[in-house]
Amino acid sequence: MSANSHGSVPNYYVPEPSRHPAMAALGLFFIIMGASQWVNDSSWGPYALLFGMLILLTVLYQWFGDAIHESESGEYGDNIDASFRWSMSWFIFSEVMFFGAFFGALWWARVHSVPALGDPDNFSVLWPDFKAIWPSVAAGATASPAQIIEPFVTMSPLWLPTINTALLLSSGVTITIAHHAMRENDRSKTILFMWMTVLFGVVFLGLQGYEYYHAYTDLNLKLTSGIFGSTFFMLTGFHGFHVFLGTLMLIIITLRLQKGHFTAERHFGFEGVAWYWHFVDVVWLGLYILVYWL
Repeated sequence: MSANSHGSVPNYYVPEPSRHPAMAALGLFFIIMGASQWVNDSSWGPYALLFGMLILLTVLYQWFGDAIHESESGEYGDNIDASFRWSMSWFIFSEVMFFGAFFGALWWARVHSVPALGDPDNFSVLWPDFKAIWPSVAAGATASPAQIIEPFVTMSPLWLPTINTALLLSSGVTITIAHHAMRENDRSKTILFMWMTVLFGVVFLGLQGYEYYHAYTDLNLKLTSGIFGSTFFMLTGFHGFHVFLGTLMLIIITLRLQKGHFTAERHFGFEGVAWYWHFVDVVWLGLYILVYWL
């Protein structure tokens, strides 16, 4: 909510018909299509992905701008505030289910699929000397026939993953300090700690990119490295995408704070982004333990 919003607004504000949802869906279509074609070595995949991202970023810029204008115009009251809170809660719940499905795939592969394939009755499914270990085709393990899956080295949980964990945990602390400062109407302190949170997010993304480069070039760990590679990049990649979106939202909120938006009493735009960022932190802790350590 903005500095100009008032709880006394009697009516539930209904915006004019908008093209934003349809355009966002179009952008997501090209993103998914481009990404799927890129991983299958299509020459036009990266261009479709880039086109989709440009559409989505443009839509988000315009959509956020419209919402900010409506907020600053005093259109939002307590009823809209309640709707925003419920909407953000359900959105985060859907994200929990999203990542829960991915963690479930990892658990099923490790606990059920690999042991079942290692049963003597199922050797013919893969190859005779297959060993039911996780990951099944890593350096030192039995290689697949004809090197269908090349041997690779798993990512060490130390150094990069641990540094990234410290960064996200620190960002959770800084955004909490910023929230308390916002409630105390200390705008300068709020802005300082929000920019610190943004910095932690940007550094995390940079180290995540370097980790992928290290995985591909030094460890031979790729998206094609069997079920381990698929789950590793699926979980860390989607989480990284959420960190990217969260960092963008943090930047927008911080810029709004610098323009004088929000008050100590009404600042759900700030609060909703803080909820989302804490969710991203919790997901990373699950990744750090289940993907890197176990």
